Amino acid sequence: MAGRGEDRPRLRSRAWFDDPGRIDMTALYLERWMNQGITPDELRSGRPIIGIAQSGSDLSPCNRIHLDLVNRVRDGIRDSGGVPLVFPTHPIAENCRRPTAALDRNLAYMTLVELLHGYPFDGVVLTTGCDKTTPSAIMAASTVDIPAIVLSGGPMLDGWHDGELVGSGTVIWRSRRLLAAGEIDDETFISRATASAPSAGHCNTMGTASTMNAVAEALGLSLPGCAAIPAPYRERGQMAYATGSRIVEMVAEDLRPSRILSRSSFLNAIALVSACGGSTNAQPHINAMARHAGYKIKSEDWQKAWDVPLIVNMQPAGAYLGERFHRAGGVPAVLFELLRTNRIDGTALACTGKTIAEGLAGKESRDREMILTPEEPLATHGGFRVLTGNLFDFGIMKTSVISDRFRKSYLSQPGQEGIFEVRAIVFDGSDDYHERINDPTLQIDESCILVIRGAGPIGWPGSAEVVNLQPPDALIQKGIMSLPTLGDGRQSGTADSPSILNVSPESAAGGGLAWLRTGDTIRVDLNSGRCDALVAPEEICRRLSAGSPEIRESETPWQEMFRQTVGQMEDGAVMEFAVKYRGVGAKVPRHNH
Repeated sequence: MAGRGEDRPRLRSRAWFDDPGRIDMTALYLERWMNQGITPDELRSGRPIIGIAQSGSDLSPCNRIHLDLVNRVRDGIRDSGGVPLVFPTHPIAENCRRPTAALDRNLAYMTLVELLHGYPFDGVVLTTGCDKTTPSAIMAASTVDIPAIVLSGGPMLDGWHDGELVGSGTVIWRSRRLLAAGEIDDETFISRATASAPSAGHCNTMGTASTMNAVAEALGLSLPGCAAIPAPYRERGQMAYATGSRIVEMVAEDLRPSRILSRSSFLNAIALVSACGGSTNAQPHINAMARHAGYKIKSEDWQKAWDVPLIVNMQPAGAYLGERFHRAGGVPAVLFELLRTNRIDGTALACTGKTIAEGLAGKESRDREMILTPEEPLATHGGFRVLTGNLFDFGIMKTSVISDRFRKSYLSQPGQEGIFEVRAIVFDGSDDYHERINDPTLQIDESCILVIRGAGPIGWPGSAEVVNLQPPDALIQKGIMSLPTLGDGRQSGTADSPSILNVSPESAAGGGLAWLRTGDTIRVDLNSGRCDALVAPEEICRRLSAGSPEIRESETPWQEMFRQTVGQMEDGAVMEFAVKYRGVGAKVPRHNH
């Protein structure tokens, strides 16, 4: 690594604030910063200018804690010799954004790239929390490639309702079923949902937010232990200070994302997702981050990680929530078990300047009910079963959330274990589903699979969390809480449904779901990794000639642009033209006058 003093690289910010050849431009750049009380000496001192990418706002409740944490980040930067500058990022609010927050990941990525590239930053602290704030920030950091470190805001405190743990997101899907069964009323539903959010922070389950911030730590982009600290805990402010201090050192060491991230880093992250029973949204997000870093994650990589045991006992795949996970040791304790059993590469570098293995010494958990061992796991397969067939080239199924009843009903037929055949009930989007799911003429029973199409990156647009389709009320009232589900969209990371999802190509891109019809038989074979509609080839050709389902019109300029640039879920649903841009921060943009 580059050392301090004479060996360290010239700071990018010097091209703005110390350009002897264009003193007129130096004066122009300095002049307007004066109106907030910063002195010319600070900006011209040669101290690194550190950006703090502020993702918190009233519009982003999961990240709002960063409005307070930023003060500790500033302190850490100042005390270590840097000059902090806070700037806003594009807000992302998973729960409230219509038609889906998935539209915002690539938009937040693109705008952050422009900010980091076009302004005088020598390094950046990336504040994260809610689902897509983490991958969008890391994608941008790889594209620009200046020293960067991730500070997550942390999960909420555990939620409780009538003496029962209620996890954010997960309680919604469970309460929906209770409501349909007639076991709770509307007010109880609202009471259960609001009880799951008792404090500042993001989801307290192992949903997408907790998963992706754990991924950032496994990638080596967060300080050890950062991901799981609950937002209100004192350690969160202490982590903010340490993060601010460390980024100044990283600038001196020229420790950029391209020097930290490697193919091994991403495989480590995938193994962690499996061990944690993490969100299925990790698949497109990790693939997207890897592509922007210059690495290709293949379906075989995800399939290999299916064999990583589930060792974190956290909802939705387990019983507990974020506070106990943190007290049990958090991400370092999980990585410790994976390293001990040779399931990750300990030589991968971290933002500490040390290897992952060096940071895991002594991190073994003492709470074996919360974090188990791979030798005695919660489930043998913690990851995603990769599927392919005549309906799609790629799809995944989260088998760690398969219930005993689901396994008995569909995966335990003598001589056909792991294989089931079901009758397709096809819905064109969620509106169609909600209008017709209780239609008795569909004759939906346990022999059916609920299929939703038009929910992918192009079709929705953005890819919506709608695949965890609930059975008709009549079935739920009989105690049948779930049916097999399939779709070209996503589902919430907090969902406990073993859906086949993220299928690529989607129906709007010519995938097989476009020609699927209600009444077709679908055969799923988890042993061979196949999912096929039992439809004759000539009939498929006849249906293809009839055209594809109608796609909704774009409602905004960004929706139209998104559709024109986005790829499929298998490849991370990135803006395809953007992946060729890497390391753009190495060349300072030309002057603006």
